[in-house]
Amino acid sequence: MTRKPPPESPAMPFSPQDALEFMQKMWNPLGVPIPGLALPGTASALPFPNPAAMFATLDPAELDRKISEMKVIESWLAMSLNLMQMSIKTMEMQKASLEALRGAQATATGHAAPDPQRRKS
Repeated sequence: MTRKPPPESPAMPFSPQDALEFMQKMWNPLGVPIPGLALPGTASALPFPNPAAMFATLDPAELDRKISEMKVIESWLAMSLNLMQMSIKTMEMQKASLEALRGAQATATGHAAPDPQRRKS
């Protein structure tokens, strides 16, 4: 029984252009044009050579709009932080109240209250 040798694979199974097209399809499956990136095989008619340049703006009104959006987000995050701190303080007060009630109950019945912080070794 003679075995056939496997067909030889080319040195590069795909070209760099194929790899770039594959990556673009992965990152942008809908084919929406991204500033600074031209579709493979087409001339770049876009004004920005760098994709990060799409975030740069020279319009003061646009900058004001972005600043106000960022301030809204900052306010929302600050409010969330304050709410979280208030929740923590409320739970700490609730814990202290429960410990005080247990201590008062133990004193009224004449038994020593077990300290939940102390562990037996």
